[in-house]
Amino acid sequence: MSNYRRNTPHIPLRIRLLGALCIAMVPAATLAGPTIPFGEQGFVTISYGLQIWTQYRGYTSATNEASYYDTFLRRNRLLFAGQYNDYVGFYVQLEAANDNKLGNADKPISYRDAYVTFDYTDSLRFIGGRFKNTFSRENLEACLEPLTIDRAEVISYTPFGADGGGTRDTGWAMWGNLANAKIQYRFMVADGRQGDDVAKSTPRLTGRVHWALLDPETDYGYLGTYLGTRKVLTFGLAYDYQADVAFANFPARTDSVDYKAWTADVFYEYPTKSGTYTFSSAYFDYDTQDAINANPDPNFPVTAQLKASYVKGGYLFPRKVGIGRLQPYFRYEKSDYGINTGFFDQNWKGLGFNYYIDGQNLKITFEFDKIEFDEPDPTNASLQDYNQATFAFQLIF
Repeated sequence: MSNYRRNTPHIPLRIRLLGALCIAMVPAATLAGPTIPFGEQGFVTISYGLQIWTQYRGYTSATNEASYYDTFLRRNRLLFAGQYNDYVGFYVQLEAANDNKLGNADKPISYRDAYVTFDYTDSLRFIGGRFKNTFSRENLEACLEPLTIDRAEVISYTPFGADGGGTRDTGWAMWGNLANAKIQYRFMVADGRQGDDVAKSTPRLTGRVHWALLDPETDYGYLGTYLGTRKVLTFGLAYDYQADVAFANFPARTDSVDYKAWTADVFYEYPTKSGTYTFSSAYFDYDTQDAINANPDPNFPVTAQLKASYVKGGYLFPRKVGIGRLQPYFRYEKSDYGINTGFFDQNWKGLGFNYYIDGQNLKITFEFDKIEFDEPDPTNASLQDYNQATFAFQLIF
């Protein structure tokens, strides 16, 4: 695999293979750094990932309609991944995300991920700790190896999660590949929504399965593009559930509601002599029994009743353009939040390109987005039509 350099110390083949399975949750390019032997059997790979964004947006905040210009560190990550022995592996990721965004230069460093893995066979693996929830494909796509400049700002993240943003949770997962890796299954038991605002403390249950009709996608994480190295056609389906997640009538602490969600997705990438064609689409349905339109607690997420979809596609030129490879792309999202006011419902249209100087390890990206609301909010600048342009530089070592 490309994450091991030629000067990597000798490690038995079995350890290397199982180590690759352990760190498969993070694609190879994001683990491009050195590999160091540890003890009699283990090793650790260290990597650093940096994304610098310069962004223009048509508003500054909900109360400020003036446009803003900003340069900040979208992602600033230090990664450690490896194997303790034949079966037990680990992964740790430290990050100070969005450092200096809107002048906030004191972003704390935190554990983005911290988990252990146990790989018994390819068909039976376990993960424990804090890691990506296994619900949507786009959330599981590596943020350092996407097709577009980033994931959807909202729709690919579940309403609830341990990180407060619906991307990660703390718990246990069982997963594996079946039928020569044409079928992959996952089942996760996690904390979900916790705290004084929940009606009852219950586990969050998530299941996902995908079918790969062409080349298999065997890792826990996905890529937004394989840069023409695979022929992929994969269909995915997932379900997410947590009982008694909130009170619809929070002041009276009555009318307990459950959370349930489902998503379906498809990913297609096919390299040809004329170039590599990439297409991806998904539908999301988040439901909490319409509690958002009742009298829920102030911290209840606005995405709790969201119905949304996206379509995105790209074309990678077959030969270099200058010193790198050019990949123009597009993205379209439609979101219906199910809120009675209708102010949040929107359409997101984006066009951009990736310029790969050294694959995902060294690239630049530009994207222009136009966001239009079905019914703009007359008092909230963030819920009025606006344009956004972003230039990004990425380095992975």
